[in-house]
Amino acid sequence: MARGPYASPEALVAAAVEDGSPRALARLISLVEEGSPWLREIARLLAPLAGSAQVIGITGAPGVGKSTSTSALVSALRADGRRVGVLAVDPSSPFTGGALLGDRVRMTAHTTDPGVYIRSLASRGHLGGLSWATPQALRVLDAAGYDVVLVETVGVGQAEVDIASIADTTLVLLAPGMGDGIQAAKAGILEIADVLVVNKADRPGADDTYRDLTNMVRLSGLTGHRGRDGAAADDGRWVPKVVRTVAAAGTGVIDVVEAVAAHRSWLEASGELARRRARRAADEIEQIAVAGLRARFGETRGSRHLGALADEVVAGRLDPWTAADDLIAALTGSPEPAR
Repeated sequence: MARGPYASPEALVAAAVEDGSPRALARLISLVEEGSPWLREIARLLAPLAGSAQVIGITGAPGVGKSTSTSALVSALRADGRRVGVLAVDPSSPFTGGALLGDRVRMTAHTTDPGVYIRSLASRGHLGGLSWATPQALRVLDAAGYDVVLVETVGVGQAEVDIASIADTTLVLLAPGMGDGIQAAKAGILEIADVLVVNKADRPGADDTYRDLTNMVRLSGLTGHRGRDGAAADDGRWVPKVVRTVAAAGTGVIDVVEAVAAHRSWLEASGELARRRARRAADEIEQIAVAGLRARFGETRGSRHLGALADEVVAGRLDPWTAADDLIAALTGSPEPAR
């Protein structure tokens, strides 16, 4: 079945990767979001082409300036001659599934730059600050030859830390006046930070936020006796660097770029980059497998087998755990566990 002007997945991938067509690139990501029947073939074609891009995650609570910081980082990276892709995840309406996609509004300065590709993704109810399609869309940009891909999350809370599972380096943004810094330091989202960025550092309270975060890093046990932020601790672990920025004015952005470069050097020297990417691949495989099982499970609803198991549980002849084992065995074709 043809998809617009592209008669096959091969033609579409060639147009996006070899010809550099933004239209083909947009179509590829759309097919990924839609879960197109072409998706498996597209993934097969892209697999040997991906793996070179540096992936930088940008996360933080709503209002800390993620989109403005992302735009400022794009400018700094482009000044260094690097091609930059941006995946900006926007929250979806729980009623219509639509999204404002407002992140692109804040990045209009880059829309005419052929070395920048910006794509908004609707979260569509996916928790964790990302979209279900993010890993696949990331692979598309990677295969298309972008040197750096910035992934900006939805404004997230302390438990929504999925970005760490797909990024090589994770930037966690905070801003003054958004609550007690030490209390914020307890939040799980800070534990994923490779670089902590105090944005809007020209506002009152910025020095206090910076101090609180710096103290948090020192109290974390990473720094040891000789370690310092932005360097390796005594035991070789990375010590998160704390940086101040005013992204709207471009102030401090170079410091962030340098912190990311230092982290990249540590990732490569320590072997952590390969380990992170292996975990990323394992997570993606698991998500696809679970989604496939969930789809197969959906097919059992209303089936005779599930109904019979439910009757057995209601009658007390079977417990729910054993019934679930039976259902899994039926779905996967594996032998039923011994009772």
